[in-house]
Amino acid sequence: MNEITKIKNEVKLKQWAEKIAPTVLPKTQLGKAFEYAFKKREFLGNYFKDGDCAISNNAAENAIRPFTVGRKNWLFSDTPKGARASADIYSIVETAKANRLDVFKYFELLLTVLPSMEFFINPDILEELLSWNESVQKICKAI
Repeated sequence: MNEITKIKNEVKLKQWAEKIAPTVLPKTQLGKAFEYAFKKREFLGNYFKDGDCAISNNAAENAIRPFTVGRKNWLFSDTPKGARASADIYSIVETAKANRLDVFKYFELLLTVLPSMEFFINPDILEELLSWNESVQKICKAI
């Protein structure tokens, strides 16, 4: 969709909302929705500019939920290093999931390749193993 079409759609929606809103009782759910939309109009316009823009943060909240569960479990870690290790593993797992990788395949790759890498000498080579790396995507993509 080109920029002109996006702007036209935004204008059409605004005109429609301004026409309909006065006919809706303000205390109803629809009335509250119109009030909210008018207050947040500047931000809601982003959906016309970028169709990939998420309308809610549910995906982000779902991604961090395991950390919340993990946080409770970390209370029982024997040492701070153990708690940190658990948090690191959670982070790797959730990042792999977010990048649509098969988590088992990804860990298999990491545990196979990392021991032979000289990443202490050249930490930049770790970029090759990040879950969004194209070669990792090809090897570990979830079906």
